[in-house]
Amino acid sequence: MKLNLKRPLAFFDLETTGVNVGSDRIVEIAILKAMPDGTEEIKTLRVNPEMPIPLQSSLIHGIYDEHIAQERTFKEVAQELADFIGDADLAGYNSNRFDIPVLLEEFLKAGIDFDMTDRKFVDVQNIFHQMEQRTLRAAYKFYCDKDIVNAHSAEADITATYHVLLAQIERYKDADFEDKQGNISKPVQNDVEALHLFTNMNKPVDFAGRMVFNEEGQETFNFGKHKGKTVEQVFDIEPSYYAWMKQGDFPLYTKKKLEEIWTRWNKKKEQNKAPKPPVAPKTPVAPRPNFINNNPQPTTKKDKPAAEVTNDMLEQLKMKFGK
Repeated sequence: MKLNLKRPLAFFDLETTGVNVGSDRIVEIAILKAMPDGTEEIKTLRVNPEMPIPLQSSLIHGIYDEHIAQERTFKEVAQELADFIGDADLAGYNSNRFDIPVLLEEFLKAGIDFDMTDRKFVDVQNIFHQMEQRTLRAAYKFYCDKDIVNAHSAEADITATYHVLLAQIERYKDADFEDKQGNISKPVQNDVEALHLFTNMNKPVDFAGRMVFNEEGQETFNFGKHKGKTVEQVFDIEPSYYAWMKQGDFPLYTKKKLEEIWTRWNKKKEQNKAPKPPVAPKTPVAPRPNFINNNPQPTTKKDKPAAEVTNDMLEQLKMKFGK
């Protein structure tokens, strides 16, 4: 069976130093790029994470510090990976909640603004969890009747993920799905846009799940004291929340999307400010002329002539001052 693709679909899987999107780093990345003509391209790279790999992580994926000591850093391979992915849509297993946020975080740390505009992203785990609710190992066994050889290596996992998706499309192409509102549809189709819609029912804004789109398509906080409120509503009542998040321990991509909303909100505020009515210039008032003998005279005040001193006035002064 061949995927019905309008443009490439890049399946990818990451092995990392841990599960913290903001602080953990990639140690291995594998990408299987399915092309519209049915061909496939695979690129697998190990990466020096520039930090020690915790033992508990190494025990899971089998990659230890000595295995990546001489490998290039992500910054050194970032452009190569971005070029390989190109304009492809993205797919993976639990990729919406983990792999995509971590990859975007690494690209931003490397100074590359990996454009997610208009990309589709298909999370195979969401199809599986919503239809069967199992793990990748169980999914591969359930759909393909095979066991994953060398599980937890990036390349084995993405190959299994790719074949699980093909089997899911075949199995569920005529299967009904009922959502929480009671709507019935056949969402699992051989079409990336349909798979994108079905595997992104939570409509993430930042992929880390801190912000999601509500039913009206507005960015809404999905955590903390403002959970359920739109981001712009929170900016209206508590604009300092923006600064708190920008300075907090949130993923860089979350902060990037937050800043975009902040910029848009401020622009709308400026546009909504009522313009002040223009102040009409004061018309100077000409001095009123004083007409004497039909000739205009300046209206400046003139000193009155001094009154003539009389004997009566002198007598009054003597009486007043006793002289």
